[in-house]
Order: sequence, then C-alpha cells, then structure tokens
Amino acid sequence: MRRLPEVFENNRAWVRARNAQDPTYFERQLKAQHPRYLWIGCADSRVSPTTIAGLEAGDMLIHRNMGNLVSTTDANSLSVIKYAVDVLQVEHIIVCGHERCAAVRAALGPSVWPPMEQWLAPLRAVNRDHHKELDRCEDYDERWTRLAELNVAAQVATIGLLPTLIFAWQRGQKVSLHGWLYELGTGLLRDLGVSRSGPDAKVLGD
Repeated sequence: MRRLPEVFENNRAWVRARNAQDPTYFERQLKAQHPRYLWIGCADSRVSPTTIAGLEAGDMLIHRNMGNLVSTTDANSLSVIKYAVDVLQVEHIIVCGHERCAAVRAALGPSVWPPMEQWLAPLRAVNRDHHKELDRCEDYDERWTRLAELNVAAQVATIGLLPTLIFAWQRGQKVSLHGWLYELGTGLLRDLGVSRSGPDAKVLGD
C-alpha cells in the first residue's frame, strides 16, 4: 500500500516555510481557538474557504458537505452550528455556494444513487419551490447558477429558524447570517443580499 510520500513531503516543506516565516505559529495553535466566522460550504475540491477568504488557520470554523446544505435532520450540521454559536461565540455564519456545483446540477436532473438522492432532498425542494422562476432562465448555465443562489438563500433561512440562533438572538448575542456565492471563473465572492442579524432584522453593513 502506498503511503503517499509526496503529501508528507509537502507537509514538511510547509512546516519549514511556516516556521521560517513565523517561529511561534505552531505554539499558538496549541491554544484555544477563537474564530470570528463559521463557514458552511460545499465539499468541492476547488473551493478552499480560508484560501479564498484570505484568512489563516484558527480564523474560521469550517463545515463542508455536498451542496452546502443545512438540514434540520442532520446532527452533524446542527452540532457544528451549536458549537460555533454557543461555545465559540462566532460573530458571523456564512453559507457559501459556488458556480458549477455538482450537487446543484444533480438536483436539476433525474434521481441519483443512494444515499446521495436522500441528501439532495432539500435542494430538490428549492428547485420545485422556484420552478417558475427557474423555467424563465434563458439557458441551462443560468438555471444552474440561479438554483445555487436560491439554495444558499434557503440554507440561510433554515439556519435563522434553528433554536440555536433564536435563543442566541433572544439573549442578545451578536451573530449574523450571510449568503454568498463563489465564482469559480473569477475567484471572487459575491454577496447575495440575504444577510440577517436577528429574527426579523437585515444586516445593512459590516
């Protein structure tokens, strides 16, 4: 069995470079984390959250899955959000989708193999709920991107209704929700204008 020596060599090279640049970096990593952000994104290998946001390890708690979904039946997502809000006291929760998402494309097509089909149920629901708007899209690529945007908005709405967020806002905790889309072709993040800082409040700026 291969031991992937190239990965270990890359790791050692990274450690040498990091130590040369910042001799106390790893010592600081032993301390408790205090991220300002929770990023909920897609598992796509082209979307690296800290890289595209220009942040360092420790700045952002990250949860990724196929299609950047937050399901009320998914203990994994719910546990990450609760830990981020109640324990780490993050200030911002970001749901970030991306162009040409395979999960979104699958939701536009016929049924796929399990367990992926079950996982895609929330995305298919967004597709059904917005079928009239999506049917007006001029071509498939426009429909693909628009469903990715609508999906992000739906996940932000879902998070805003979770007891974890409701209780946090009721006790006056400052935590805001944001919905973004990452453009693969440009490397830029796009704010979708669905941010909120409370049950009925819109975020006007940061």
